[in-house]
Amino acid sequence: MKNWIRGTAALSLMLTALTAQAEVKTINDVLGRDVQVDVPAKRVVLGFYYPDYIAATGAENFEQVVGISREFWEKFNPGSWNLYNQKLPNLNGMGDIGNVNTGTFSFEKTLAMKPDVVVLAKWQYDTLKAEMPRFEAANIPVVVVDYNDQTVQNHTKSTQIFGELAGTEQRANQAAQEYAEGIADIQKRVKAAQSAKPKIYIEFGDKGPQEYSFTFGKNMWGAIADTVGGDNISRPFVEDWGPINPEQVLVSKPEVIIISGTEVGMNQPDAMAMGIDIPVEEAQRRLKGFTTRNGWENLPAVKDNRVYGIYHVASRSLSDLASAQFMAKALYPQAFADVDPNKTYAAFHEKYLPIQPKGTFFIQLGCKASVCDDTAKDNVKAATATTEADSTAIASENMTSENVSWFTKLMNWFKGLFA
Repeated sequence: MKNWIRGTAALSLMLTALTAQAEVKTINDVLGRDVQVDVPAKRVVLGFYYPDYIAATGAENFEQVVGISREFWEKFNPGSWNLYNQKLPNLNGMGDIGNVNTGTFSFEKTLAMKPDVVVLAKWQYDTLKAEMPRFEAANIPVVVVDYNDQTVQNHTKSTQIFGELAGTEQRANQAAQEYAEGIADIQKRVKAAQSAKPKIYIEFGDKGPQEYSFTFGKNMWGAIADTVGGDNISRPFVEDWGPINPEQVLVSKPEVIIISGTEVGMNQPDAMAMGIDIPVEEAQRRLKGFTTRNGWENLPAVKDNRVYGIYHVASRSLSDLASAQFMAKALYPQAFADVDPNKTYAAFHEKYLPIQPKGTFFIQLGCKASVCDDTAKDNVKAATATTEADSTAIASENMTSENVSWFTKLMNWFKGLFA
């Protein structure tokens, strides 16, 4: 009898502990949908935003992820994939749900993973709306998150949702708060600058200088440009992302140009390449190629050496606070003289992620730093604008006779004949 009582008591205590740890929670997603989920979730299918899930929940909780869309990470972000593959034991053998964009998403494969919850990006959910009744019939909750819209509201809410799913609310709330505070600081500095909004053009440089690729309207880089006080020349002509008429770029005369790239750019001779293990010299070479486009020599951004390269993966993510700082600094250099986007990017990884990426993430044409200081700007101008009248003065002030090129000496001598 005593043994039975002891056994019953032990069982009761165990059930009480389990009940305290697990609960059915109503999660309000970014679409305003109330979704019932058993938390903390033990089997998660994650459609996108993998590093952000890790940032909000911790690398140890990635063990609960049983399926992802591998192509987005493994193929399109190989540098990131390789680093995380060394830190996450379950990543290499992770199940693949297919790619929503290319029509290879498989409901059957997803169902076979027996998920507690499926987490989709908003754009994935929009594409898969016809599949939602099948998820409902299988009693699989679907939660929607979104970082693509690049709003503080959705960035922070999506991060908090990840925390709710994994039971790491405190960590997620802290990361969300730091992001919101970082963006608020940017906007405060921009407002204090009391300057007209500089015109900016941003392009994904995956096709190289020969062909114009996607630019951004109200989404991704376009939304960041709006947030940090830029006058995005593509916004009237592109809804989210897509091509723009090259003539429109020439007519709009952007004062700042940013070309984004990834590690995949190395697969082509002239495509923009930025990211993990990309040498800065190679990124600079490729960035310079875009300035040779027809008519670009007359653009204010090119004339004033305000041409920049950025890591395309450092967007639609909590880590894009560094990108927002970089873009703001390109637009308002004096207001952000004390801000180092590279340090912000590294600090975020050190605090919230298990990897420390090394490579080239933010550059200004002709400079090794993410943004040139005044001396570097003068030197770049002196080296690239030798046909302009002020190049002689810049060269004479900032270059000694030992480091002036033979071509510059020849041009200065030639101009002296007609002085």
